[in-house]
Amino acid sequence: MSLHNPDVRGFASDNYSGIHPEVLAAIAAANGGHQVAYGEDAYTEHLQEVFVRHFGDGVEAYPVFNGTGANVVGLQSMLPRWGAVVTATSAHINTDEAGAPERVAGIKLLTVPTPDGKLTPELIDREAWGWGDEHRAQPLVVSITQSTELGTLYTVEEIRAITAHAHGLGMRVHMDGARISNAAAALGVGLRTFTRDAGVDVLSFGGTKNGAMLGEAVVILDPAASTGLKYLRKLDMQLASKMRFVSAQLIALLEGDLWLRNATHSNAMAQRLRAGVEAGIADGSITDVVLSRPTQANGVFATLPPGVADRLRESFRFYDWDVATGEVRWMCSFDTTEADVDALVAAVAQETSRT
Repeated sequence: MSLHNPDVRGFASDNYSGIHPEVLAAIAAANGGHQVAYGEDAYTEHLQEVFVRHFGDGVEAYPVFNGTGANVVGLQSMLPRWGAVVTATSAHINTDEAGAPERVAGIKLLTVPTPDGKLTPELIDREAWGWGDEHRAQPLVVSITQSTELGTLYTVEEIRAITAHAHGLGMRVHMDGARISNAAAALGVGLRTFTRDAGVDVLSFGGTKNGAMLGEAVVILDPAASTGLKYLRKLDMQLASKMRFVSAQLIALLEGDLWLRNATHSNAMAQRLRAGVEAGIADGSITDVVLSRPTQANGVFATLPPGVADRLRESFRFYDWDVATGEVRWMCSFDTTEADVDALVAAVAQETSRT
């Protein structure tokens, strides 16, 4: 029995979408019979081979339930008790994880304001200081997000510059890759190119926002950068007893090109949405709307006239990004259709004509 209307669509988050049919089929295929619990199953063993194909020999993947769990466990494994993380003020670990890095992992976050959600070596230096001072949490890790919460992308060269700078300071680099597939699709490169090959040490690999039911993975790209993750995953309540069903989803995404197909589509829908709004602004059918940030992955940011967002939300769910300025965020998913996008553009035109 379905308790919802499957025809209702929204642009609030790529977490709102359902499970991709191929992922759902993989879960069903993994069902039946008994498999050893807590990761000693055939699917989790095979998942290691899949991650090796994408990231190279020597990597280790630890499936977890969600992105916050991946970030907390991954970062905790990289730091001593006195360690701190330099990150952008807008980073998910700072703004949307309810203090989990601080409260669960005991990690001090040293945040840096950025205009576009991206750190640079110069911005990192604002908080990367004070080593040996017992009065200051020691900055030992830099955490970057790809793609960022503001919908922007780091280029391969920008990531290499960050990792080289951080490593030169004796720091390690963590990447929050909740939308890593969207970044790879937009950059037109493989997953390894801007992670392991660019010097990233530990990766939180995202699956949920790209068609999975649930499931992310902490991927150790440099074994020297992480310790104790086997124990921390259980300690932090991220060890799945029936792990085969998490691993089966990630296999379904990564063994073929489903991860890339899904991400390419959601990125394309965001570009269609942006182009539709731009065309409306140009021909005057959409008024007093400003596209406030670049559209580089699957998110579109815009400022709307007063009252328009609330009227639009009567038909399309989406979130305010900055209430003070009227900025909103529209996210596209693997199952967003051209008709969904065109309906939102038409609604924006209709509602702005009423202002």
